[in-house]
Amino acid sequence: MQQENQDSQVFTSYQKFVIFILAVTQFTVVLDFTVMSPLGDLMMKTLSITTSQFGMAVSAYAFSAGISGFLTAGFADRYDRKKLLLFFYIGVIIGTFFCAIAPNYHLLVAARIFTGIFGGVISSISLAIIADLFKLEQRGKVMGFVQMGFGLSQIIGIPFGLYVANHWGWQIPFYWIAIMAGFIAIALYLKLKPIAEHLKIQKANSAFQHLLNTLAPNKYRLGFLTTSLLSVGGFMIMPFGSAFAINNLKITNEQLPTLFMVSGITSFIMMPLVGKYSDKRNKFVIFTLATLMAIVVLNIYSNFSATPFIIVLITYVVMMFFIISRMIPGSALTTAIPEPKDRGAYMSITSSLQQMAGGVGAMIAGMIIVQKDNYAPLENFNLLTMIMSVIMLFTIYLMYRVNKNVMNNN
Repeated sequence: MQQENQDSQVFTSYQKFVIFILAVTQFTVVLDFTVMSPLGDLMMKTLSITTSQFGMAVSAYAFSAGISGFLTAGFADRYDRKKLLLFFYIGVIIGTFFCAIAPNYHLLVAARIFTGIFGGVISSISLAIIADLFKLEQRGKVMGFVQMGFGLSQIIGIPFGLYVANHWGWQIPFYWIAIMAGFIAIALYLKLKPIAEHLKIQKANSAFQHLLNTLAPNKYRLGFLTTSLLSVGGFMIMPFGSAFAINNLKITNEQLPTLFMVSGITSFIMMPLVGKYSDKRNKFVIFTLATLMAIVVLNIYSNFSATPFIIVLITYVVMMFFIISRMIPGSALTTAIPEPKDRGAYMSITSSLQQMAGGVGAMIAGMIIVQKDNYAPLENFNLLTMIMSVIMLFTIYLMYRVNKNVMNNN
């Protein structure tokens, strides 16, 4: 039995390529989204836009991505996943290029909407590919490697985006992402094999009927609710993380890139190890432990006032490590819910709900957080983290039900 488990952990050379190409694809898509935040001040000044307008430009991506997920769900299992991935990835490249050449606010928002329509589906297609090509006992490790794209986007996105933009203009990071993604698209086209086994078990339903059929099963709805609440909890703190660090913890703008870079490097190194460990142990137990630790550190961090940078750095890195560590076993479990014939639609709906839930989380946070002026400390940040903690505790119960469902079907 032990030898069989060890064999299941060994990847073929082609599987290693799939993991790598999905990770770098995810990296460019996440980077395209995260690079907007560090460029905010420069873009607002260059394009003469207000903070509310910039916020709309950022959220335009999330909401268009969410709508796109629902609209494509019915078609997601009717095509070769390689072709689907290439189609939407090329759309991201075009949208990113449009962002770079946008001369004003309105065209920038249009470019972000266009990019979101295509970028919002990439993650769901990647998850469907992982579920198609890797066994359940391998998926935690695979998720860990693919999640490295998030960590790497923090390492490169914020420091590199700021450096390049300050020297050559805010447009250059978007050009760079588009060019890099272009080379990745070529590799996808040349090296990724067709992924079409799911087409052999498709029923002759319309795309709309397939969408309705995917929304119907109770176990699918459980997965949708779990994923949505995971995203709400995570996104509630993100929009105000930088403002809290500067105005409440009194770190400087020059220290801020270091905060994100060190956190990103830690995630980049540790995520594959967390994924590998979750495959060897009970995924639900790993999820529960990571969630409980995240709640503890989160509430400590939110009650800091002016604090030495080294303490802020260590606490923030540990907090983000546990928050992200929840997502690896959680994603591995939720990808085991759908039947092969429904995976594409299920993942599309999941991705859509993640995007929309993130937008809802940011809106809720905006209603809770109060700042009297641009330089005043944020108020109610600790209340926000307490609400997050309640949501995170509820996700443990939901993930327990997901885990029970998965174990009963395997």
